[in-house]
Amino acid sequence: MALYTFEGKCPAIDSTAWIAPSADIIGDVQIGPKCYIGWGAVLRGDHGSIIIEEGSAIEEGAIIHNSPDLTTRIGPEATIGHGAMLHNATVEAFAVIGMRAVLSNHSRIGEWAIIGEMGLVRNNQEVAAGMIGVGQPVKVIGKVTQHHKERWITSKKRYQGFIKRNNESLNKI
Repeated sequence: MALYTFEGKCPAIDSTAWIAPSADIIGDVQIGPKCYIGWGAVLRGDHGSIIIEEGSAIEEGAIIHNSPDLTTRIGPEATIGHGAMLHNATVEAFAVIGMRAVLSNHSRIGEWAIIGEMGLVRNNQEVAAGMIGVGQPVKVIGKVTQHHKERWITSKKRYQGFIKRNNESLNKI
């Protein structure tokens, strides 16, 4: 992994997190326990702060950034899908952001909400807790069910398992 300080701000990474060697972590970034930061992810805390809370997964190619003096926060056990882009966004606990989705300035995704693949959450848009949003721009199409929750908990445990598996078995050749 590439870690960078920026204007005296240094990433703070819990020792139980796993960060891919090709991820870039810059400036004011806090990564909590049991987080997974995937290959090619960029967490750029050079203008503001980025907080990734316990057990969250930032999958491959995701980009997280923000404007000066603002914070992007990913709550506990959330999933940010492959290639997603977040800017000045808040994602609450257990929320799932689909692959290639975009969360624009001051957007807010509630607890257990799901944003579908390639969804566009516009400036100041909110998707309430337990709702499913899809499209460009995102429109709410339904509620998260127990089936969705069980599926995402299983997926979350798989990513958290990668932390141990990668620490034990991943070897560069």
